[in-house]
Formats: sequence, structure tokens, C-alpha cells
Amino acid sequence: MSVLSEDREKHEDPEAHGDHDDRTADPAAAGEGRRVPGSGPRVWARDLALGTRFAVTGGRRGWLRTVLTAVGVGLGVALLLIAASLPSMLFQREVRESERQPDASYEVAKPGPDTFLYLRTDTLYRGDTVTGLLLRPEGPKAAVPPGSDRVPANGTMLVSPALGELLASPEGALLKKRLPYKVAGTIGQAGLIGPAELRYVAGADFLTTDNYDGRGRTYGWSVPGEPMNAVLLLLVVMACVVLLLPVLVFVATAVRFGGEQRDRRLAALRLVGADTAMTRRIAAGESLAGALLGLAAGVGFFAVGRQFAGTFEIWDVNAFPSDVLPVPWLAVLIVAAIPVAAVVVSLFALRGVAIEPLGVVRTATPRPRRLLWRLLLLLAGAGVLVASLRGVDAGEDTLHTAGVTTGATLVLIGLTTLLPWLVEALVKRLHGGPVAWQLATRRLQLSSGTAARTVSGIVAAAAGAIALQMLFQAIQNDFMRPTNMDTARAQLQTTVSATNGDEARRAITALTGTRGVGGVIGTIESSLWRPGRPDKGMDFGPITSVSVGDCASLRELAKLPSCTDGDVFIALAHGKEGPEDDWVTKTAKPGATVALRDPMTHKDGALPTWRVPDSARTVDSRRDPMGQFQFGVLATPKALDATRLDGPRAGAMVQIDPAVKDAEEYVRNTVAGLDPTTRVRTLQDVERDAQFSSVRTGILVGATLTMLLVAVSLLVTTLEQLRDRKRLLSTLVAFGTRRATLGWSVLWQTAVPIALGLALSVIGGLGLGLVLLRMIGKQVEDWFVFLPVAGVGAGLIALVTLLSLPVLWRLMRADGLRTE
Repeated sequence: MSVLSEDREKHEDPEAHGDHDDRTADPAAAGEGRRVPGSGPRVWARDLALGTRFAVTGGRRGWLRTVLTAVGVGLGVALLLIAASLPSMLFQREVRESERQPDASYEVAKPGPDTFLYLRTDTLYRGDTVTGLLLRPEGPKAAVPPGSDRVPANGTMLVSPALGELLASPEGALLKKRLPYKVAGTIGQAGLIGPAELRYVAGADFLTTDNYDGRGRTYGWSVPGEPMNAVLLLLVVMACVVLLLPVLVFVATAVRFGGEQRDRRLAALRLVGADTAMTRRIAAGESLAGALLGLAAGVGFFAVGRQFAGTFEIWDVNAFPSDVLPVPWLAVLIVAAIPVAAVVVSLFALRGVAIEPLGVVRTATPRPRRLLWRLLLLLAGAGVLVASLRGVDAGEDTLHTAGVTTGATLVLIGLTTLLPWLVEALVKRLHGGPVAWQLATRRLQLSSGTAARTVSGIVAAAAGAIALQMLFQAIQNDFMRPTNMDTARAQLQTTVSATNGDEARRAITALTGTRGVGGVIGTIESSLWRPGRPDKGMDFGPITSVSVGDCASLRELAKLPSCTDGDVFIALAHGKEGPEDDWVTKTAKPGATVALRDPMTHKDGALPTWRVPDSARTVDSRRDPMGQFQFGVLATPKALDATRLDGPRAGAMVQIDPAVKDAEEYVRNTVAGLDPTTRVRTLQDVERDAQFSSVRTGILVGATLTMLLVAVSLLVTTLEQLRDRKRLLSTLVAFGTRRATLGWSVLWQTAVPIALGLALSVIGGLGLGLVLLRMIGKQVEDWFVFLPVAGVGAGLIALVTLLSLPVLWRLMRADGLRTE
């Protein structure tokens, strides 16, 4: 206390001059007409430094409090730094995706020494996407793909580390059969968007100008992205507010750990001569020490965590460690804001506390909390939102971002500030009940503010989550397009090119005999032309399609009155997703002769023809499992020999036996064996907009991280409160209180504030969501979106209580009664 003693000698007694405002003045400074020392930056620096010394030299209890504060702040800082790294992560993924694509910005018409043919491929393996690039160099100077050290030779492939590991494991046995290439190397970071990506680059001499995507000379091109419409931008802005505000609340809570022990120490400082302003600055210095250590810990957590970025995958998103780099100005803002926030929060917490030499007047009955200014925050936030969102619709690509951010932040902050008032108003009316309940309620009555601050992050996160979920449900139909596919009739679809009808038939037979296939809607498809010269003004004559298949398959394409092998039908689509019916009737009608080759290209030799039987019946087409209306000639095998068709294709819609594990993988392997360039499509009822899916994935990732932080913050705060009440817990056990009773009291102390916080967040979240929906002209789809959030809250109560019990048992030991 030598510093305080010297400081006291430098101050005059305020009563000697009739000064009773609890401030001291430096006589030398006063004589020279300078400012009061308490208002100078040197005095602030001295007192903050003194508080920092107390934080790290206060013995074991002081160090425990400082460490808890540092851990709490560090977790928040680490998550803020991760959030600040998201723009860089997404940008680097987009850059590598662009740079690894063959440059298709201009057409390369002729082969050269530096050209190559390429084909992009992709497949699914047990729900994971496997992307590939097939290459055929046309000269010795063909460009090397990014991330590779050479162009793979024919029959070999370069694989990503994740794909190489999968292929080398028993789990990748089926996929290995699908990729008929020998592994000859690894793709580096420059050729991958993430370390967990499953990708390969293979050399394929079978690529020709008939089955390729294009011819290229270089890699690296970009397509300007579509501007995000205002509704999706609203989702992004709201998500940033909802996900980051709980982090800031937790940081503000963490710097106030150990308040009761600190108050006793501040009273001792007053006893040795420190004035009120000085004690508050010293208290702020203690919080500053924890914040600075927490800042260092947060940077350390972030630095260590980013090294493991590639080993974790959240909602199919992961990144290379070098991509996890905060935006510089955001990182500077975080580093500067945390210490300032620690000092401001500490001073704000002591604004209504009278620290006297004989004690702190916090133990007396506190003044009731005021409700008006808390409601004004809510109303102000709602007003700003209404003014910012008027007229927003999906056709716009601009949004009043600042207004939305300000309004949403004010609403959520208003809800968090309303919680302490609500907890105080309720717990003071709680009386009686079991011993555990009485212990919990009495503790809440003595320090309801501490309990409310503990769950403030949950209120912000839960209310925002409810509002976001309401937005998602209301707008998802605008970003989801029905495909009209019938997944009950088929689950997979593919079209295999063939050189002749026999090859197409063998492809259908191979699919039918594949393990796990319950049935195949298979047809051999080609075209029919009307012989003769084209119509006036046309470059080609009337043309229609022809499908050859058995009766069971043809019934899936049209409404057939009856069918036996040898029948022919003329299916009309009536303009539904097909040409007008006269295109069909001009080409093929009962008794008409049609060409089996294109008359414009087949000019040498006799043109092969086929006569449509007079018995051909006209029928209406029906939607096939792909959701399309078929049109043209439908023929059974005896009616039309498929070997005569020009450029036939084997079309197959496959029905999967759900009882067979990996049935889809067997089908994809069969198709890859028939033609490695053929894609297998999975039927789905709806199709999501790519931007909407990207935003949804990003929000899910952020929400997962935020909820983990909320759980950790609850646990850290609960443990700090238990440690601060070590003597009280030991005393209660010494007087015969059962350990189970104390355990239940901890449960109730956690449950009551969380229950109130969840109730408040449900009301506030529904209200905030309603305002947002009304501003974009949408209606509430489901008023019960809060149920999952309430379930998460209940899970947090159980989890925090369970994890805090071991510490509680340890703190109940008799050595907690020792004192010095």
C-alpha cells in the first residue's frame, strides 16, 4: 500500500476547505492553476496500472478471477476474430475456384501445341460431392492445372488429400471402382477450395469434340457474381447482428467476474485513503488486466484454432489455415475495442455503488430498476427498422444496411436490458418452497443482476434466432422452385450415349441387373424426320422424337389405353413443356413414312425410312418421373428395330430398393463403367436458389459457433459464481445441508433466469420477426418456430448444471471455512 500512502500525503483534507464532494486536489497543481489530478490522463494511467497490479498480485483468489475473466474474454475475442476472417475465407475459396477453371472467356477453335480438351465431371458418394476434371492435352505445351506439378498422363489422376485418404480406406472401395484411374500424385492447395474437398484431375484420351466441355489454353477466369437481392441481404445483416451481439454481451459479462470480492477490496482501498473516483479507476484497471490477458488469450486461441481449421467441417464448410485471416481493419477494431469496453463496463457497473471505508453499499436493498428507458430502446429499434425496410422486395439489390443493423441491434439490446428488470421484478415475489428452491431464490434476490447478465447472451441469441427462422420460413418459397419430379416413381436418372441400338439396349439391361435396383423405366431414344425438302423459310424439316421401350416403361410416359409388344403410339403434349402438336403430326401420323436419318446431313446413299403403322393410336402424354411431358412416337421393340435408329441414347429412370445399402452407389458405378462422362442425376422435389443455400449454410455455421460460445459462457460464469461463494457453500454443508439440496439450488439458480430469458426472447423474437415480415410484405408461416429454441435453452440448463456439479462438490469441502 506504499503507493496509496504516498498518494494520500499528496492530497489535502477536503474538509479543511469545506469540500465534501469526495474529491482530492493536488495543492501544487491548484497553486499553478492546473486541472485537478483526477481528470488528467497521467492519473488515469497510474490508477489503471495500479488496478492491473492488484489483478495479478492478489494471491490465488485474485489469479483465479483474472484467469476466468481472461478465458471468458479470450473465447469471445477468438470468435470475433473468426467472424472477421469469414470475408477472407469466402473470398479465397472463390479465387481458387475461379483460377482452377479452364479459361472459357473466348473460344479456341483449332488444336495447337498449347491446347487441351477438358470435361468437368461430378458425382455423389454417400452424400458427398466428388468433383473432377478430365484432360486431354493436344500438344506438348499444354498448361498445367493449378495445384498440380504436371498434366496427368492418360489413365492416371491427381487427387486431393481428402480423396486420396478416402480411396485408400475400406470406406472408399465402391468409389475406387467408379474412378478407373491410377493415383499418380496429389493436388495442392491452389487447386482446392478447401482441405476436405474430394477432387481429382485425370488424363483421358477418350475425350473428343463429341463429348467434351470445351477446348482451352489457360486456366483462370471469373464470372461477375449476381448482386444479392435485398431480402437475402436482409438475412445476412440480421445474421451478423444476431450472431455477434451475444459475443459482445459475453465479453461485457466476463469483465465483471468476481464483483463481490472486488467490492470488499475496494472498501479496503477507501479505508487507506483512496477517494471514490480513484477506487473506480482501480476497479477498471483490474478489469482491464483481465481484458488484456483475455485479448492475448483470444489471439492465442485463434492462432491455435486456425491451424486446425482444415480438420473441422461445419455444415460442409472448411478452410485452409492460411485462409483464416481477419480483415485488417476489423482486427484492429477488435483489439482496440476490448480494453476500452472493459474500462467502460467496469465504470458503468460502479455508477450506482457507494464504496465507503467500512464497506460497499451494494449489500443494502438496491433501488428498483427503471423500466422506461429499456422500453424506449425497444421502441427506438422498431422505429428505425420500420423506416429502413419500407418497400423491400426480392427484386431489389440494395438495402439500407446501416438502418437495419442499428434497428436490430437496438431491439436486441433492449431485450437484454429488459431481462434484469424482469428477473428482479419476479424473484422478489418468490417465497417459500423446498430448501433448494429457497436457497436459489434468496440468492437471486440478493444478486439478480449477476444472474441476469449471465443469460443476457441467450436472450440476444434466442430472440435473433427466432426472428431469423421466421424470415427463413416466409421467404424460402421465393427461393425454392418445385421441380415437378416424382421421387416416388424413380430416384435416379441418366442418359447414356451409344453408337447403336444394341449398345443402348445393353446399357438398360446392365442398369436393370445392378444390385439394389428395383426397376428401370428404360427407353432407347432418337429422332424422326419428315422426308423431303424443308418448309419455306426453315433450315430443317419437321422433326420429332421417338422412344422405343417395353409397355411398362411407355406407360410411365403416356396414358395408354392398352399395350402389347408391337404397338405404336403418337403422344401429344398439347404444348406442355414441348413443341406444338403440329410438329408431331406433320412428321409422324398413322400411315406416314418417316426418315431415320437427318435428310440434310444424310445425302449420300438411300435414306433409311420407317412407316408408321396405320394402327398407331394417338394418346396424351403424362409427366414422367423427371417432371417432363413426353411427345412424339412411342414404339414397342417389335414395332421398331432400335438398331436402325441414328445416334441412339439409352434413357433410364431408376427405382432404388431402399433395403439395399449403397444401392445408389452401385448404380453410379454401373453408369461409370458404361461411360465415364455420363452423369447420374438425383431426383428431388424442390430446387433451392444457390445464393439462398449459401446464405443459409453460412448462418447455420455461425449459429453453431455462437451457441457453443453461449454454452461455454454459461458454464464459465456459473463456475465463477460458485468459486466466489466457496465459504458460504462450506458453511451450509457444515450446518447439515445436503449436497443434493445444494445441487438442486444450482439448477434452479440457472433455470429461473434462463426460463425468464427464453420467455422474453420468444416474445421479443416473434415481435421482431413480425416487424421484419410486415416490411417485406410476408405473412407468418408458423407461430411455433420458437419451440426448437426453447429446447436448446432447456438443454443448456441441463448441460451447465451437469458440468458444474464436480466443482460444486469440491467447493463443499470443510477447507473452504479456512481464513487468514
